[in-house]
Amino acid sequence: MSDMESELCFQFYHLLFTIKNCCMKKFVVERNFPGAANLSAEELQAIAKAFFEVAHKFEKPYIWIESFIADDKIFCIHIAESEEMIREHSKMAKFPVNTISEVKTIIDSSII
Repeated sequence: MSDMESELCFQFYHLLFTIKNCCMKKFVVERNFPGAANLSAEELQAIAKAFFEVAHKFEKPYIWIESFIADDKIFCIHIAESEEMIREHSKMAKFPVNTISEVKTIIDSSII
């Protein structure tokens, strides 16, 4: 396991503990990003690296979970204390934010 993977595991489990025992929330972040679907693997890796590195600069728990690439948009899943933290993360990572929505409920096929 690489150092980055080890750090990710540590941060993930730390945040799971924090979410369970604190006031963390899950957010969906919509970003207008013309040409997003045409980004190369290297460009996507650079975006992922920026999201990851900036998240580790916060003194409070913050995690970028994953992102979904669509035609001209990127939809990101983040766990943070507030919408303001999401905006600060985006500003520091130099990525646009168009909409931030707090997740209130999650449904999936397991409820059928």
